[in-house]
Amino acid sequence: MEVHRLNTPTLVLLPGLLCDGRIWQTQTEALADVAQCVIADLSQDDSISAMAARVLQHVQAPQFCLAGHSMGGYVALELMRQAPQRVQRLALISTQACGDSEAVRARRLGLIELASHGRFVGVTDRLLPMLMHRTGLRDARSVALVKDMAREIGIAGFLRQQQAILSRTNSELSLADIQCPTLILCGEQDALTPLAQHTFMANAIKSAQFKVLADCGHLPMLEQPAACAAALRDWLLG
Repeated sequence: MEVHRLNTPTLVLLPGLLCDGRIWQTQTEALADVAQCVIADLSQDDSISAMAARVLQHVQAPQFCLAGHSMGGYVALELMRQAPQRVQRLALISTQACGDSEAVRARRLGLIELASHGRFVGVTDRLLPMLMHRTGLRDARSVALVKDMAREIGIAGFLRQQQAILSRTNSELSLADIQCPTLILCGEQDALTPLAQHTFMANAIKSAQFKVLADCGHLPMLEQPAACAAALRDWLLG
């Protein structure tokens, strides 16, 4: 059950594909004095709209701040369509508003095919360089955490999440409708959702803050945890 401190905003945190609440640990600890952090479970549904509806049902606060990472960003944008009146502030981290390219879609379908036949490998050493900058790859604890989160989500959760991503709504045209204070945050070397995608969102959302973290890939919460927490604090208190 959520316990709300007087005048402290609720901050709902949405993890990315094959991630759970542990990816936000540094940020939840660093922001504990300025926000009530609630981490959503995005492993149970096979559509982005159902994920968003589950979040809205779970969060007790009538209004809340919202931060979504990667797939969680897709859910955050869907929440802005379903219940914009409930979102006080929005942070989009290592994500994008557009749909997948044909190459990315083909890659997802290939991974789904492998997992459907019991060949789910989670996050491998070969995949890690697409997720993390080389400086982050030197942190053995972060690397181990990324792999363990994937194992915990497992085959069934992975299949649901990939199906949800494949069927998601293109959010490019709805960005201009976002009126709440918004932070766009990304790693400069993000190979999965490149800098150009974040620049597009920052330009499309009125008065959005745009923060780029150097020496950082797709997982800024792990790769640049203090800088990520500081950016979220500034956004919350701004």
